[in-house]
Amino acid sequence: MEVSLIFLASSAKPIDDNLKNFGDEIEAQSPSLSVLAARQFRYSLRQTPIEVNIKEPRQFNVLEEFIIRAAIEFQPSPTEEELASVLGLDSIFIKTTTATLRSLQTLSATSPITVTSEGRSFYEKGSVPQPPYPVQLNAITDPLSEKIIFQSESLSETVINLPDLADFINIDNTIIDISALTLEEIQKNIQASGLTLHLPEEGKIVTSYKILNSTQKFWRKISLFVIFDAIEDKLSIQIRNGKQILELASNCLQMLHDEGKISLQELCKLSTKTIHFEREAILKQKNTDIEFRLENIRQKVLQTAASSSKTVDNSKVVGKAVQLRDGQISQAFSEVLNSAKSQVMIYSPWVNQAVVNEKFLTLLQKLANRGVWVLIGHGIARRQEDEDQAISPEIEKKLQSIKTPDGLPSVQVFLLGDSHVKEVIVDKEIYLCGSHNWLSYRGDYLPLGESVYKVTILDQVEEAYEFLANRFQNHAQKLWQNSLEKRDFQLAIESLCVWGALGMEDIALKEIEQNNWLELLPVWLNVALQGLRSKNIQADSAIFKTALLLLKQISSEEAFIEQLEQGWRKIISAIAINNPKTALNLLNDKAWAQFLRLNIVQQSDSPNDFILYRT
Repeated sequence: MEVSLIFLASSAKPIDDNLKNFGDEIEAQSPSLSVLAARQFRYSLRQTPIEVNIKEPRQFNVLEEFIIRAAIEFQPSPTEEELASVLGLDSIFIKTTTATLRSLQTLSATSPITVTSEGRSFYEKGSVPQPPYPVQLNAITDPLSEKIIFQSESLSETVINLPDLADFINIDNTIIDISALTLEEIQKNIQASGLTLHLPEEGKIVTSYKILNSTQKFWRKISLFVIFDAIEDKLSIQIRNGKQILELASNCLQMLHDEGKISLQELCKLSTKTIHFEREAILKQKNTDIEFRLENIRQKVLQTAASSSKTVDNSKVVGKAVQLRDGQISQAFSEVLNSAKSQVMIYSPWVNQAVVNEKFLTLLQKLANRGVWVLIGHGIARRQEDEDQAISPEIEKKLQSIKTPDGLPSVQVFLLGDSHVKEVIVDKEIYLCGSHNWLSYRGDYLPLGESVYKVTILDQVEEAYEFLANRFQNHAQKLWQNSLEKRDFQLAIESLCVWGALGMEDIALKEIEQNNWLELLPVWLNVALQGLRSKNIQADSAIFKTALLLLKQISSEEAFIEQLEQGWRKIISAIAINNPKTALNLLNDKAWAQFLRLNIVQQSDSPNDFILYRT
């Protein structure tokens, strides 16, 4: 029986027809993910019309300023008549002005003239409040996100003929009563909704609110996905609004499911028996895929051995698959690493100091200096919490200390887990795999009867590369998403370096642009510089023109301009060493104008002078 036959057909899974494409997209993110069920529901939002009063500042006039200042500084506080006498004015002018200030709650209602705390706050900003004005808003409570969103537009009434999620899960108890909220809570929710109606630092304040009409119910469509992750060996529930994952709602349903309070059979007709069947099939396929690939390589080795003469040194045959044993393995590993021109990918279940010694670290630094990236995946357990010391923090720190000439981490090492295969791929040209633990010895240097296949057959190397590179790419994407959520600069650097190691500098640049994280451009330039050193990026690559176009989005006041200048000088210099014409073409009139605007160059500079810069 072929492996594909052990899975339920997509049509047999409880997946709504209009969610099949979404399910395919989720599964395309990683070979370890499988959508077991997908169903659409409707749930209700509550909309309450309210009116808020807003007070804004205006600059005070000379007389207002004098009256407020006098009320603050004079001891005791003056009366209107006393101020009129000091200024030599008719008291009617003073009384008219103080009456206006009292109506604005800037002055207290009684004489002598006393400044209120609100009036003092406005005075410090050089202003007084204007009379409040009303604004009508709609307060929308979302029981799934447990949030209140304020917006000026009303929700539109839409007929949605889908099952009501509330029939399966009690979510009505999370609906918030608007009338029970304090003014401070209303103010905070208005700010969280992105409305510029309550800006205390600018003197713009929501001073009160009232409910205008009764609460109405509106329906929204959502999708529920049940996903199995073979790497984590875990079932998860996702709630989505279109492609957007509703994290809070997903976590809530996940918790209810884990506690046995909801039934997937009732929610989406997914039985425990089906879940178990699919789980076993997916895990079996993962192992079968790997074994099938290795069996192909074994057959190639046998073919090579049968067709080669005894006088041929098979370990040096190009375009072949040969078997290495015991003492040959360490030597081949060293030779293959030393031959690297741009990229080394290693998967080793364990990593220890027996291999990661000073000699090995020196070799890695040598590779880094000439533009080689190194990606190391480790771990054998499916779940991180089950991993038994695959690598120590001390060794991980030593590996991460290997830097490119521009200070970026040249070696990326992280837990991937869920694999017993030991693999090395260099420059997409040489593939080593077998029973040898590349980065660990299990306490013995004596021959252990180990064998390794050295493969240079293009399609075999490409197949192995795609499998391992996909895992590294998925890790980079997770790192990037985490960095975006936390706005963590260091995590972002790590993901950019993994993309650089995979030759995906264009993807890295696109992510920087789409997420408006232009502070990362100097880092990206240094990642690209490593690609130029290894000749993995061509001097005339279109990515440099794209990067130059982003300069127009950068302000000359940005703190990273100096790093940006250094990065571009290094890039242009690296290109100009062998391709001066290409470097000059990059510095066209538009690019040069941006360099001038950002003070990367001076008016007295010229493109010819710029490309002469040496790092």
